[in-house]
Amino acid sequence: MVSPKYHVFVCTSCRINGQQSGYCYSKDSVAIVQKFVEEIDECDLSGDVMVTNTGCFGICDKGPVVVVYPQGIWYGNVSVDDVEEIVESHFEEGEPVERLVI
Repeated sequence: MVSPKYHVFVCTSCRINGQQSGYCYSKDSVAIVQKFVEEIDECDLSGDVMVTNTGCFGICDKGPVVVVYPQGIWYGNVSVDDVEEIVESHFEEGEPVERLVI
């Protein structure tokens, strides 16, 4: 069983029927997931960080929303450009990106 150090959940506005539509989706959250996967791979963190896309967290006005466990850090208004900083600061250095924390 995989036991990652961090588990990242990214709202991609997935609906029960499998369709993606909603605020986070409209703000490129699928590209955010893809960027996390790329950055994690580039930094050789695949064994330490797992990425999962999710449905709505219910705080759309803060979206796109990214949640990092086990710490329970919630990031809001995340863009593709923020992903590299989250990976470097949070996952490599252990310091959450305070400007994005909600």
